[in-house]
Amino acid sequence: MYYVKNERNGEEIYDPQTNLAIEYYLLNEKKLDEPILLFYINKPSIIIGKNQNTRAEINQDYVNEHNVEVVRRLSGGGAVYHDYGNICFCFITSDDDDSFRNFKKFTSPVIEALHKMGVEGAKLEGRNDLLIDGKKFSGNAMYSKNGRMTAHGTLMFDVDTEETLNVLRPKKEKLTSKGVKSVRSRVTNIKPYMDEKYQDMTIEKFREYLLLNIYNVDSLDDVKEYQLTDEDWEHIIAFREEYTGNYDWNYGEDPDYELVREGRTPAGQIEFHFDISKGHIKDIKIYGDFFGLGEISDVEDKLRGTEYTKESLTDTLNQIDLNKYFGDLTVEQLVDLMY
Repeated sequence: MYYVKNERNGEEIYDPQTNLAIEYYLLNEKKLDEPILLFYINKPSIIIGKNQNTRAEINQDYVNEHNVEVVRRLSGGGAVYHDYGNICFCFITSDDDDSFRNFKKFTSPVIEALHKMGVEGAKLEGRNDLLIDGKKFSGNAMYSKNGRMTAHGTLMFDVDTEETLNVLRPKKEKLTSKGVKSVRSRVTNIKPYMDEKYQDMTIEKFREYLLLNIYNVDSLDDVKEYQLTDEDWEHIIAFREEYTGNYDWNYGEDPDYELVREGRTPAGQIEFHFDISKGHIKDIKIYGDFFGLGEISDVEDKLRGTEYTKESLTDTLNQIDLNKYFGDLTVEQLVDLMY
C-alpha cells in the first residue's frame, strides 16, 4: 500500500478544496499497482455530503463571518466540521463488490492503533460511526466509481467541538428529541482518552503513530510512499477548479419546491423536494446523508412525470435498484416517506 503525502514543494496543504481534489484524483485518474493511503488536515471548513442541501446544513451567516470553507465531497453521508485538530484518512482501492458499505474493513486498522494508545473503548457502532463510551469521534463515508472506491473518515483528535455547533445547523428532529446539550454531549475528542504518556502528542505526531501502526513498521522510512509529480498536480488543480473549488458544485442549485417530504429511514436521512403540476411530478430534488453507488439524478429523472399517487410512485420505484442508490431500503418505506 502506497502512502501519499498531501504536500507540494515540501509544504503541507491545509486547503480542503485541494485536499479533496487530491483524494478524488487518486481515485478517479491515478492508477497505482497497490492500494493508496492518504492523510490530510484541513483548516476550519465544512465538508458537505454529495447529496445534501448545503444551505439547509450550515449556518451561512456564521460561516461567512468566520471565513469557514464549504466544500462538497463526492461521497454520501452527512456534513462534518474540520479544523486543525482533525485528521482525515482515506483508503483508495479496487472495488471488489464486497467492500462498499463495509466500514469495519477500513476502520479496523485505525481502531487497533487507538487501542495501542490506550483508547480501549474505541469501536465501530451503527452504520458508519466510531465511538468512545457512546460518543462519536469519527464519521465515515464511501464513494465508488469505475471499479475503484474510497473509504474515508475523520478522526477528532483535538477539535473545537463548540465550533461544530456554531457552523452546522442540526435537523429539527434532532433538536426536538435530543436538545442542543445532548447534541453537544454525543461527540468527543480522542486525546482525553489516550494514555498519559501521549497527552503531549501533537496532531502531526498522532498521524505518524497511526502510520507506523497501519504499516506495522518501526520507522517512517519503511513506509512505502508515492510522491505526487508535476503532471499529477496539473490534474489535481483542474479537478479542484471543476469541482471542489467551484461554487456551483459546493452549493448546487436550490430551487423553490412546493412540497417537501423528509425523515429518517434505515438508509439515513432523506428529503424529497417536489414540484407538482396537474397531479404529476414536474420536478424533484432528492437530498440526504445516505450512501449510494449510483448518481441520485438517475432516480430523479425516473420520477419526473410520474403521477403523484402511491400506486404510481410504487410502480416507478419498483423499476429502480434502490439498494444501489440509497442502501438498505424497501419500496414501501420510501413511498411512505414520499407521499
